[in-house]
Amino acid sequence: MNIGPYTFEEFKEVARKFHGYPAPGLLIGGYMVEEAKKHLPADTLFDAVVETGKCLPDAVQILTLCSYGNGWMKVIKLGRYALSLYDKYTGKGVRIHIDTEKLENWPEIKAWFLKLKPKKEQDTDKLFAEICEAGPSLCSITPVQIAPDFMGHKHMRDIGICPSCNEAYPLSDGAICRGCQGEVPYVGGSRDVVREDCVVAVEVEDAVGRTALHDMTRIEPGVYKGPEFKAGQEITAGDVCRLQQMGRNRVYVQDESSADGMVHENEAAQAFADRMAGEGIVFKAPPEEGKISFCAAYKGLFSINRDILERFNMLPDVMCTSRQGDILVDEGKPVAGTRAIPLHISETVFRNALSVLDEDPLFSVIPLRKAKVGILVTGTEVFQGLIEDKFVPIISGKVERLGCEVAASVIVPDDKDAISNGVNELLKQGADLIVTTAGLSVDPDDATRAGLVDAGLKDALFGVPALPGTMLLLGKIQHADVIGVPACALFYKITSFDLVLPRILAGQAITRKELTRLAEGGLCLNCRSCTFPKCPFGK
Repeated sequence: MNIGPYTFEEFKEVARKFHGYPAPGLLIGGYMVEEAKKHLPADTLFDAVVETGKCLPDAVQILTLCSYGNGWMKVIKLGRYALSLYDKYTGKGVRIHIDTEKLENWPEIKAWFLKLKPKKEQDTDKLFAEICEAGPSLCSITPVQIAPDFMGHKHMRDIGICPSCNEAYPLSDGAICRGCQGEVPYVGGSRDVVREDCVVAVEVEDAVGRTALHDMTRIEPGVYKGPEFKAGQEITAGDVCRLQQMGRNRVYVQDESSADGMVHENEAAQAFADRMAGEGIVFKAPPEEGKISFCAAYKGLFSINRDILERFNMLPDVMCTSRQGDILVDEGKPVAGTRAIPLHISETVFRNALSVLDEDPLFSVIPLRKAKVGILVTGTEVFQGLIEDKFVPIISGKVERLGCEVAASVIVPDDKDAISNGVNELLKQGADLIVTTAGLSVDPDDATRAGLVDAGLKDALFGVPALPGTMLLLGKIQHADVIGVPACALFYKITSFDLVLPRILAGQAITRKELTRLAEGGLCLNCRSCTFPKCPFGK
């Protein structure tokens, strides 16, 4: 059976020249490509999506104009022997795959495809004969509509020079190229900027009467650490002994230094800080010991632009570190610090660092809104007075400690209509944050989620990777935020509720992706003496 314009034997030779040998997968792939083409309207300009990196992409490249290099073929490694051809403008097309149910009549192909026997035991001639006879009958084909994200070609946009290796790369990859980020397949592929010494050290006795180039630190273990000499300070004869006691037998002085094309650590740190600090962040200038520390200007939620922080730290010779993001911080408390690592950095690195920081502030502190909280307690046993409610005082204490007020509380049975009515009552009482309690597990009587949906719940996220408090629910009803607290909060002092509440009050839009970050650090150790938030939970 022919494969396009080729006989089977001719295509085997084409495959050998292109692929290195006539692989069975490539031969079957030839039939798959030609069969898919038959199901497209004539003269269709099509692209291809291939779901494996093994053999099948080469069949597409041999028999069509689509290739990996021109971007008309995308390889998505799903591990399935399938491909789709589709109209590059509309996304309408067909998907063809090897149908395992159709392999029963072709035992040699089945044994090869499903790895049922070692390669050395396979009968190659018989395998090729079965492939030639079977042709596309091994496959099933279905119409598909390609998602917009996979259509079109991503063109290389802005090009820059990597400050680490000095090679050109697409700026969309980050502050430095992906090779220098560590993705090269060979050893030693990441290189820092090669710098010549741009300063000259002099003997400490010869430094008398000259000006210190940088802060020099004195350390007394367990007692003191700080700048003993400041940049710009004149060194006197009386300083020689102190410098030697500090282990300084040579020092850098300004009049002996030539730093053309370089930026001093203090100048760099000051420029970085000006761009890093957003609302609610303050810092003291000038830098001390080459670094600047950031503090919270007021109490609130400490927020970090993690993408910018990562890209900045990818650059050589600079650093910035911080506390964990999305935690409550008090006024005046330190939250982050930055500096240039060597005494001088190159102007190229300096400019690249500033370009990373020009997008948005890196750090901010977001004040918490003083929400009017409505507490909805669900549970027939509580509603009927069979047990005393303990949830209202627990939730009230948590929200009031963050400056909120409880507008109203309602107790309803495990009935979705009653729950829906309870929500509406809390909204009438002015609640802009509704906290529901219990009724979120797998028990048949649990009706909280159904009642919230009837009340108009939208943008719902249910379940978080944290313990305790996995069955947390987030969403909105009208103008009010909704947090569904699982029943475990009756037993555990701290749960996932305590992690998300400050973020909700700070006005953060929490996505599923952000919730997944709770997985690392989301296991509470249930310490006998709880020190939250001064503990690893949620960090």
